[in-house]
Amino acid sequence: MSQDAESEPSPGGRGTSESSPGSASRPPLHQALLARIEAGEALVGIIGLGYVGLPLARAFSDRGIAVLGFDVDPAKVDRLQRGESYIRHVPDATVRQMRARRFEATVDFGRLDEPDVIIICVPTPLTDAREPDLTYIVNSARAIADRLRRGQLVVLESTTYPGTTREVVLPVLAARGLEPGVDFFLAFSPEREDPGNPQFSAPTIPKVVGGLEPASLELAAALYGQVVVRVVPVSSPEVAEACKILENTYRAINIALVNELKVIYSRMGIDVWEVIEAARSKPFGFQAFYPGPGLGGHCIPVDPFYLTWVARKHGLSTRFIELAGEINTSMPAYVVAKVADALNDQGKAVKGSKITLLGMAYKKDVDDPRESPGFELMELLRGKGAVVEYNDPYIPTLPAMRHYPHLRMSSRELTEDYLRTRDCVLIATDHSNYDWNWIARHTPLIVDTRNATKGVVAPKATIVHA
Repeated sequence: MSQDAESEPSPGGRGTSESSPGSASRPPLHQALLARIEAGEALVGIIGLGYVGLPLARAFSDRGIAVLGFDVDPAKVDRLQRGESYIRHVPDATVRQMRARRFEATVDFGRLDEPDVIIICVPTPLTDAREPDLTYIVNSARAIADRLRRGQLVVLESTTYPGTTREVVLPVLAARGLEPGVDFFLAFSPEREDPGNPQFSAPTIPKVVGGLEPASLELAAALYGQVVVRVVPVSSPEVAEACKILENTYRAINIALVNELKVIYSRMGIDVWEVIEAARSKPFGFQAFYPGPGLGGHCIPVDPFYLTWVARKHGLSTRFIELAGEINTSMPAYVVAKVADALNDQGKAVKGSKITLLGMAYKKDVDDPRESPGFELMELLRGKGAVVEYNDPYIPTLPAMRHYPHLRMSSRELTEDYLRTRDCVLIATDHSNYDWNWIARHTPLIVDTRNATKGVVAPKATIVHA
């Protein structure tokens, strides 16, 4: 495949790839693996069966490609082997179909020599000092290196800073003497999952691919061309890594902009949501972003700081990113101040008030609480003496989070009697199955961070936007 050409979908729906110049001189292992991939006979191994790895496994399985999934969590593996899911947008029926199509899950990383292709889909969090934590990537690379055999392709999908594939993963894999590009192959292809978005899933999202050298690029492009609508080859892993960082930094900065405007316009008595809707009418030059109680999820609050860290290594500062981070991380405190003001207007103090958060997921209609601003909101309110509870139809029990291990509680059932006892309901996540009109009829005070109540008619509640 030429590195400046894009793969296009074939009539059958699979992406196709062009042959590289000089294909007759391909190393024998490359030829053999390419033939297996193009025939749909390659066994695909996926390390990490979470919100990225499991949908990716489904995409390969739907094409009849055998998948061997690896995870360190025995409970997850046991559920998958029984045909059960632990992710809302991957139903149990889908997992059962995958099992019937040669999908297997295991905790035995000693089997990493079995797949022809190994895709790494593990978390890349930040340390407390906001530096990259590559522990999961390094551990995965070491596990692969222990069993690496000639003729395997390794693809890193975990979001990380430019240079990780070449500078971190490659030395681990090559430490035992196998030659990259000849004995094994290495590429980077950033995940682009958007959980809860019904319009896009792994097969319908174009896939950016950067190979360590042309043979690795061709193999990785051929692999993803089997399952995605379009493959976008780039010249190196570093370009592919930088692409994903750009995508998420773009979002983080624009969200910070509307969060700052929210504060300014609120002070001026202007509804920022109405302003955004009016601006959306422009058919060019504007893309709508929306304010909220803070950033959440495994990407946008984290990924820009990977670039900040690597920029410092090159003696450069990232002022836009750092300023955006300051604004976005200040939002929970701003929301809590609005709650305090709203309670004060009703003659109540925060201390002793009964406050219920609606939604602990980081975004609407998902069951993922990672990096959710709800935890910070809960912590700040409890610190001011409030009695805080929550409801989330998708998160029945709060998991132990790294920064909030003590916030262990269960979702409260929303009833008329329960809502009447609340001094304030704080909307943190606007799940679609909440009945906002019903909630507003039975709650004295609502603080809305998502404009969820915009369509509420004749509410009995006092509604405050934050």
